[in-house]
Amino acid sequence: MMIPTLALSSVAIGLTLCYASFLDIRERRVPFKTWYPMLGIAVPMAVATYVILFSDGANPGFLAGILIMSGILCAFFYFAAAYLHLFGGADAWALIFITACVPLYPGEPLFGYPVLAYFPLSVLLNAVILNLFTPLAILGMNLRRGNRAPLRYMLVGFPVDGTNIENEFGFIMEDFSETEDGNISRRYLSFGEAIRRMLKGERRLYTRDFKRHPEEYREELELYRRVGKVWISYGVPFIVPICAGFLSAAIVGDILSIVMVALL
Repeated sequence: MMIPTLALSSVAIGLTLCYASFLDIRERRVPFKTWYPMLGIAVPMAVATYVILFSDGANPGFLAGILIMSGILCAFFYFAAAYLHLFGGADAWALIFITACVPLYPGEPLFGYPVLAYFPLSVLLNAVILNLFTPLAILGMNLRRGNRAPLRYMLVGFPVDGTNIENEFGFIMEDFSETEDGNISRRYLSFGEAIRRMLKGERRLYTRDFKRHPEEYREELELYRRVGKVWISYGVPFIVPICAGFLSAAIVGDILSIVMVALL
């Protein structure tokens, strides 16, 4: 059954996610004002949805469960972004707005409703599953270009020109130090190091910061120019798979459920 108010919210959110993905790919920044037109449509429609469900005699326990689940999920996304640094700000807001404004499927997807027909969860699972294809695409690019490194690094990054690194997007994957004889030693940063820094709130070296604050990174930039090529991790902005997860959940359905049904 299609719920018109949720359908309108979904259209507004879907269009905004497409535009936000474009901004994040081009600039790695999504201003909060990007969400304003969408919120002007989606929030009233979400309120109207609950009013319609209450007036149609929906189970109060079911509606309370949806509200509680949405509240917990929104709090988790905020906490994960603000304190665990697992999401960027725009990614977290996108997931929060989806959860708050489209808690239920706006209509039946092509492959039917999953067992747990909670739309935000399907969006998140679809986003994670679709994002798994990104490393394969990066590996294919590295193989095509002849780049060589340990496999785990070829799945998440690629080398860029150290003389122009401030114009790239990504996080530095290598650690450089100058030896006493004037040579430069280099090593790849382990994933464990990157995760520990992230959990401690320590920012990894982000290439765009070199352009914004060149005076703070003068020594690092000089080292990168001397070594020539520097490996950076290219994380596709998570808002892109969130957008893909949202559209695929609304149109196709829950990918994990579809795969499980196919296997069984």
